[in-house]
Amino acid sequence: AIYAIWMEDWRGIYEVNVQGSRNVLWAALKSDHVDRVVYTSSISALGVEPGQVLNNETTPFNQYDLGSHYVMTKYLSQQEALGFAANGLDLVVVNPAFPFGPGDIGPTPTGKIIIDVLSGLNMTAFDGGLNIVDVRDVAKGHLLAAKKGRTGQCYILGNVNVTIMELMKMIYKAAGRNRSFIPKVPLSVIKGGAAAMKIWSDRFTRKPPMSTPVDVAYVSNYLYFDNTRARKELGLEFRPMEDSLKDAIAWFREHKMV
Repeated sequence: AIYAIWMEDWRGIYEVNVQGSRNVLWAALKSDHVDRVVYTSSISALGVEPGQVLNNETTPFNQYDLGSHYVMTKYLSQQEALGFAANGLDLVVVNPAFPFGPGDIGPTPTGKIIIDVLSGLNMTAFDGGLNIVDVRDVAKGHLLAAKKGRTGQCYILGNVNVTIMELMKMIYKAAGRNRSFIPKVPLSVIKGGAAAMKIWSDRFTRKPPMSTPVDVAYVSNYLYFDNTRARKELGLEFRPMEDSLKDAIAWFREHKMV
């Protein structure tokens, strides 16, 4: 899938994330050589309840009005995948949370968080939270889903639920730094700044901004998720996120990205 918070032309994300998924699933269904499909979805394809409750695989999707093309394509493609599972394809869905770790060549939007914090571009936080996970544990979760997952079921591949401020502090600690942050600012101010960055990207740089109003609106929720099903049914275990962030930072430094 294309994982992006900003694109000059959003048509490509639908062609890849939705139609591309449909093409591969049709090929798998028709093939005599595919025993099982593990479909990589996202926690973005799941619903988010108000407050700091733990959402799970059965939380109804409720982000129709968010305005995020990425979130909508992940939801639509997951519905496609579950439809194929209901019609005879041995398919298991995995829903990775926000992944961090070495090898983020993009960088992805989550890797960009580390770069922006350590580069001093992002020095403040707002209400909201994320579920973070090591990308290597996500890979392990795919393999376990192939071996142990139940057909037609979803499995959240997420580890630790943290607030935005907690994540920023974890990044600094992992980098061996000690730095004060600007106190939390109102969400309206953050959205205003994100809107200005988006306009700058749209009209001038043609490069992804640090954030967008839609992105801020999404993560200002508490995107907290429960990984009980993956732990119990797949036997998935997770490494400490402190180690994951250290490994990610070391990789970014080695490649002169931060």
